[in-house]
Amino acid sequence: MRNQKYGRRAKCLASLASAAVLLGGCATFSSDGGFGPVQNVAAERLGKDASWMRSDKDAEAVRAAVKKLLAAPLEVEGAVQVALLNNQGLQATYAELGIAEAGLVQAGRLRNPGFSFARLHGSDGVEIDRAILFDVLGLLTMPVRTDLEKRRFALVQGRVAVELMQVAADTRRAWVSAVAADQGVKYMAQVKEAAEASAELARRMAAAGNLSKLDQAREQAFYAEVTAQLARAKQAALAERERLTRLMGLWGEDTRFALPERLPELPQAATEAADIEQRAMARRLDVQGSMQEARNVAASLGLVRATGLVDVLELGYQRNSLPDAARQSGYEIDLRLPIFDWGGARVARAQFTYMQAVNRAADIAVRARSEVREAYGAYRTGYDLAKHYRDEIVPLRKRISDENVLRYSGMLISVFELLADARQQIASVNAYIDALRDFWVADSDLNMALNGASPGSLRSGGPIAMPLSAAEQVSGR
Repeated sequence: MRNQKYGRRAKCLASLASAAVLLGGCATFSSDGGFGPVQNVAAERLGKDASWMRSDKDAEAVRAAVKKLLAAPLEVEGAVQVALLNNQGLQATYAELGIAEAGLVQAGRLRNPGFSFARLHGSDGVEIDRAILFDVLGLLTMPVRTDLEKRRFALVQGRVAVELMQVAADTRRAWVSAVAADQGVKYMAQVKEAAEASAELARRMAAAGNLSKLDQAREQAFYAEVTAQLARAKQAALAERERLTRLMGLWGEDTRFALPERLPELPQAATEAADIEQRAMARRLDVQGSMQEARNVAASLGLVRATGLVDVLELGYQRNSLPDAARQSGYEIDLRLPIFDWGGARVARAQFTYMQAVNRAADIAVRARSEVREAYGAYRTGYDLAKHYRDEIVPLRKRISDENVLRYSGMLISVFELLADARQQIASVNAYIDALRDFWVADSDLNMALNGASPGSLRSGGPIAMPLSAAEQVSGR
């Protein structure tokens, strides 16, 4: 009867072990590594494709797509698409998905069972003890731990999506600045040509005794200053182009891509600010992530309280052998007694972590509302300024230039006055280009403030990642 009793216990332990193996085997990796939600963000919010290069086949497909986009003059949307496909820093960020999914799969698997073997010599002969131990507490808390890791995985997906949005916004700004810088170089070259002609004319007139040395020196000084300004403009254009090149992840022959000759024109009307704060609250990924973070920590707090007193509970099957005696079998329970550590420190840390997450979420919401208002103000001011230059200042300068040409034809003004007026007209066009550039940059910033996160949030650690992982909160490390 006794052997039958121990046999039934052994069967129960075997059933428990089988259930543990079955539950542990259910945790598997997804086919896309959790990249699907990130791709959806790129498609829905940017209208772009995103690719995670995890094989040579993926790399070849991306390479072909990039080559096709670079074959024609690169518009802003094409530049953003190249960056989303080819930016190596973004590809490195995608690896965080794999790391987080590995944690999720690990949470769905039990610790390996333990096996102990002892061989003791005594007066009665040799005694052999054998035991197999299973982590029962890990089995009981597996559903909760798995749910926590699922939520943490979703947070990582959100953070990666924000990084994708940030790269797209940076690329858009870099493209606008690069095209504007190229335009500025072209107009500055025209100013240099006018200044050079004026300086040469002044030199000849001074040599003929028809111009004072002071006036000649002024024309020569202006030409020298414009030459220096053109050199700085060329260097600025090179720097902006290289920044765009880095964001698109290009090197070698691909760096010879062509850009359009001018920036896009202003839209017919500016975007209205109706419900702009509500839209930011509903769509911003960092706001959604901070709220999810607070919910995750709240859920983990319940698990920490449940396991605050007991953090080790193992159940095992044991069998002993003695010489000239019947074998003994039974079960063993390993329970860590809460004598020195009652779990209060872990519970307190989890509570303060929750308070931190709640206050962080409130802070992000306040900053998001302020940032979107500021971004819209810059957008609207940029639109109004660019429109003012286009409709008022540039046409006025053109009218003044036409009038001065008539006066020069009637010998009412000198050639130097005519050249000076031409330089002022070119300067007003340059100012319009700068205003147009600022508008498109503000447009990109507004889109980021509505959909992504505040500038620099990821670089400074960001509020999107969990401050403490679920595994750490359970184990108390």
